[in-house]
Amino acid sequence: MVLIAATVCTKSGKALVSRQFVEMTKARIEGLLAAFPKLMTGGRQHTFVETESVRYVYQPLDKLYMLLITTKASNILEDLETLRLFSRVVPEYCTQLTETEVLNQAFNLLFAFDEIVALGYRESVNLAQVRSFVEMDSHEEKIYQAVRQTQEREAANRMRERAKELQRERLEAAKRGQTNRSNISFGGGFGSSSMPPSASGEPIAEKIPTTPVRETRTTTRSAMKLGSRGTDADSFVSRLAKEGDVAAMAPQVAAIVKDAAPHVVDNKDIHLRFEERLNFTAGRDGDIQNFELSGLLTLRITNEQYGRIHVHIDNKDTRPLQLQTHPNVDKEAFRSSGVIGLKQVQRPFPMNSDVGVLKWRLTTSSDDKLAPLSVNCWPSEGTNGGCDVNIEFELEQDHLTLADVNITIPLPSGNTSVVVHQWEGSYTQKGRNLIWSIPVINKQQKTGSLEFTVTPAIPNDFFPIAVNWTSDTSLAKLTAVKVTQAEDGSPVDFSQDVSFRPDKYEIV
Repeated sequence: MVLIAATVCTKSGKALVSRQFVEMTKARIEGLLAAFPKLMTGGRQHTFVETESVRYVYQPLDKLYMLLITTKASNILEDLETLRLFSRVVPEYCTQLTETEVLNQAFNLLFAFDEIVALGYRESVNLAQVRSFVEMDSHEEKIYQAVRQTQEREAANRMRERAKELQRERLEAAKRGQTNRSNISFGGGFGSSSMPPSASGEPIAEKIPTTPVRETRTTTRSAMKLGSRGTDADSFVSRLAKEGDVAAMAPQVAAIVKDAAPHVVDNKDIHLRFEERLNFTAGRDGDIQNFELSGLLTLRITNEQYGRIHVHIDNKDTRPLQLQTHPNVDKEAFRSSGVIGLKQVQRPFPMNSDVGVLKWRLTTSSDDKLAPLSVNCWPSEGTNGGCDVNIEFELEQDHLTLADVNITIPLPSGNTSVVVHQWEGSYTQKGRNLIWSIPVINKQQKTGSLEFTVTPAIPNDFFPIAVNWTSDTSLAKLTAVKVTQAEDGSPVDFSQDVSFRPDKYEIV
């Protein structure tokens, strides 16, 4: 088939969203759309009309029409099948089939139309694929957003600590009868920040001196830079300094400066990184259908004098972990005493590169206690064709701490209403998904629940449920106890970090 245009229009022929798949002028498409209502006659049972040059295939959407304009030589059966897919896409992005809603979602509809038809020919896609293509999730963007949120929290915490410290200093100075250090002028064009005695009762958070801001500007620049935000933040702080307003800077401004110069991890000359990824699928009754944990320990050495070392690993995991060392690592030493060292003692480890020295893997589908987090969803049919949904989570492994947990619950397509009754954390509706966010799940905060009602809906509409998180704790209980020199066994200072996240975590 050759599809000329796909249009969402009113019954009078006014185009709200129109996508042309072949070259044509605006006057031509407006003329075709203006002729459409005149061709409609009462009592017709089919949903297409023809002229001498084109065919109109349409389907009513409340007070609107989903209209396809094709050539007369196209296959009418294929036209109708394509029309059905277009008619399902429009309610997918428009919660209400009104002119205002269609105009608000115009770009999403155009992107979806382009996924269905390319150069006038139908693509082999279904509704789920169209939804996935339009959403365009980016793993790098999620990482960037997670890092940015962490930086903002760190900045806010640091400003609160600084405010408390200044308040303690002021109280101590008042007891000693001395002048508060925060009342001293800092000079250098910043003006005097001294406060009159009557201002002693003002909130200390509003009187933070300029010293912390000057320090943040000299922080080491991040390896990843998007745009020129750092320059903007510096110039903004400079203008505030000239006006003498830096002392009253709010924590939000400090968060912007912090974002422009993010914290750099203090890695030692020997740095270990434990990285774990999990693929997990569970049934609605809690049965594990797929469980695959894969981990990698990498070693990075930046000082040549530490090239020949031994890394001592403690394995406290009682589960059947499959451990595999690098071919150049002494396997017997690792089996007997958990020591990672090279077979050839005289050879050093590579410098200034991440070297994978140990892999581990855990696969099972029988033990339901292996899941780090259990998620139970209980949808039940309610009144007026709706569903009452109760979702709860529970941390199954007490040694874990999961941060920035997002539980994504799909919602039914079409015009639905969602009413949330009770929740922990926060929630937001994004397209056809309800995203439930919990900042931290740990041993002290193991459980939580969410209750909401959707109308209309059926229980199967709320699956599969996807879960995502970040964590600096390891599911496998492997830890680095110490690092020693290979020659004399003397201890060596080292740093380490842990990353554990799911590649796929679904309840189907």
